[in-house]
Amino acid sequence: MMGKEVLCYLEQPVADVYSFLTPDVPIETDFTRIAAFADKCGDDIMGIALDCGDLGRLGDQGGELNNIHPFLVIDHHQGNKGFGDLHWVEPHRSSTGEMVYDLAEELGVADQLSREAAECLYTAIVTDTGSFRYASTTEHTFAVAGKLINRGVPPASVCQKLFDNASFGSLQLTQAVLATLQTFLDNQVAVIRLTQELLQQTGTTSEDAEGLINFPRSVKEVRVAVFLKEGKPGTDQITISLRAKGDCDVAKVAAQFSGGGHRNAAGCRVQGKTMDEVCAMLIPALEQALRQQENNQV
Repeated sequence: MMGKEVLCYLEQPVADVYSFLTPDVPIETDFTRIAAFADKCGDDIMGIALDCGDLGRLGDQGGELNNIHPFLVIDHHQGNKGFGDLHWVEPHRSSTGEMVYDLAEELGVADQLSREAAECLYTAIVTDTGSFRYASTTEHTFAVAGKLINRGVPPASVCQKLFDNASFGSLQLTQAVLATLQTFLDNQVAVIRLTQELLQQTGTTSEDAEGLINFPRSVKEVRVAVFLKEGKPGTDQITISLRAKGDCDVAKVAAQFSGGGHRNAAGCRVQGKTMDEVCAMLIPALEQALRQQENNQV
């Protein structure tokens, strides 16, 4: 569109649920090719990180990627760590997809977006806003979504591929994960767990667990939902996902454990602890966050 040669890099292949977005777009997962591309470009290059709150989110090669200069960071995470040379970080935004569309308008190329590109941006907005349910969703968010629909995005088709494309294994996984439900603090906090054993029993992957945290979050009494996920064998790692309703700032809770995110959606990773130990560590921090929210409302 603008005469630029672009190479897209992800440390891991695109998840199956999003494969419909990039059937003909090469996504590099081999960093040696990125390094060769950077060498070929010399000084005529720019690195761009999208939707990454810290360097670690770029993967094991994040440090090498950050050696590309200038390095631009476009992000909307509240706890962005400020890596890179240039930063466009707006935590109040609904999504990085919304910001990228605004950038296209500023560059005068929004009317040239292909249907495929518009579909990618629309998907980024839909998924990052919880289907337009999170507090960060604004009038401008809907306006951008409308413009993307005008570029040919079929909303019903996109949502069907994102949310109505489950396997029977994933349904069994949902049943198994919800069976782990525990509640704390008078049902204000709900915790679910995913182990490697459950994945093996149902023949699924961690991708099939995406979105399960929304089940406990949807309960009327629940103010914070927690999803604890056991890492692959040998990693000794627990991933923590936090989803809140109202003004409870779970990003601050995640930050206590070297994580980050948004006010109502955040996460972190913990090494060397069992799920029970992680839960015991989280509940007091969440209790403090909930009390702070109540004090702010007085």
